[in-house]
Amino acid sequence: MSRTTAPLSDAACRLAKPTDRAYKLFDGDGLYLLVQPNGRKGWRLRYVKPDGREGLTSFGNYPVIGLADARRKRLEVKRMLADGIDPIETKHQAKAEAVIKGRTFESVALDWHTEMSAKWAPSHSKTVMSRLKTHVFPLIGARAIVDLDTHDLMQPLEAIKKRGTIDVALRVQNYLQSIMCEAKRLRLITINPAYDLEGSIKAPRVVHRPALPLSRLPELQERIDTYKGRALTRLTVMLSLHVFVRSSELRFARWSEFDLKRGTWEIPDTRPALEGVPFSTRGTKMAGDIHLVPLSPQAVALLEKIHALTGKFALVFAGDANPWKPMSENTVNNALRTMGYDTKTDICGHGFRSMACSALIESGLWSETAIERQMSHKERSNVRAAYIHKAEFIEERRLIMNWWSRYLEANRQEHVTPHEFANQIGDNVTRIKAKPGIGAERRS
Repeated sequence: MSRTTAPLSDAACRLAKPTDRAYKLFDGDGLYLLVQPNGRKGWRLRYVKPDGREGLTSFGNYPVIGLADARRKRLEVKRMLADGIDPIETKHQAKAEAVIKGRTFESVALDWHTEMSAKWAPSHSKTVMSRLKTHVFPLIGARAIVDLDTHDLMQPLEAIKKRGTIDVALRVQNYLQSIMCEAKRLRLITINPAYDLEGSIKAPRVVHRPALPLSRLPELQERIDTYKGRALTRLTVMLSLHVFVRSSELRFARWSEFDLKRGTWEIPDTRPALEGVPFSTRGTKMAGDIHLVPLSPQAVALLEKIHALTGKFALVFAGDANPWKPMSENTVNNALRTMGYDTKTDICGHGFRSMACSALIESGLWSETAIERQMSHKERSNVRAAYIHKAEFIEERRLIMNWWSRYLEANRQEHVTPHEFANQIGDNVTRIKAKPGIGAERRS
């Protein structure tokens, strides 16, 4: 009677200690964990080849390859064997073909990048290539792609993590997984080692940008009004409060984007590059789309004052030392610090967006869809996005921007809640409630 092997547990794998001699922890069906005297633990699988001979293959090291991952790989091998395919011979054949074709990881990655760039914005394509050249190619670029295992792919990720840039590590992990999927599709590899990268990097906790409670709007506006610094900076901070766009959307703005007579600002997804200015091509985050910002009379008045200062230049928010370059990315936050605010805990330029969004929602006047569209938030549902893009909700959004500016004016002397202000002017404003599903219903 054959002996039954009790399956391993994660605890048994984790707690296994090295001894003077290597030993095996069996999981059954040929799979075992080999514990080396130096403490390294590696997965091995014994199997019978299609020709009847015994074969041995490895799946990588624990804990990079966990117990569940090793069992999944065992299943993949068993399926190949059921189809009469020897995984070792197939791997050797793929390696030989890769050497003949010169298919290094870098060559496959470059082909992948060329294909994907057709779908990406130029700036994103450039960023992806820069990350590959900086973090990945120096470590594994010259390796034959068929030789790479999960441990090899972890090397650039671990190096990035040590620098503390977890967000970049997560993005590079996605690149590696996509590249290796393409390699498997091309039959350059038989098993995708990037599959096991999933979960190896923990996403950082999201930290929301600080924003003042709406009750402090009178104080904020008084401090902006009495700001003693550069006039353009004071006007920029106040305009940012009224239009609540992203910092790059504001900072790189050109006068050609504005129509002050019609009260509109069209922010493109990509802007002409400014020599010597990083990221100057940034526009709206809604790729392939123009973000339309209806301008309230108060916003137009601020822009007219700004035009008197920078109207002879292409840039709206021209730098002080060099008007052919935009003001510093820290200008608004530096001004807020000068006004006495801590931009890490009290308020930062991006926090104006949170304040406006909170007021618009609390007022109860506007549909959620129109607010989201004016905030330039990307719709996650492609089907819903198609309808929203056509609808635009532009008339409602113009009412929204006018209401927000009037609300700011009402909060100059003393605080008024959004709900109170909405009720005060309720007879003069079209109330709009979100309707279930796509679209909105207007109610007088």
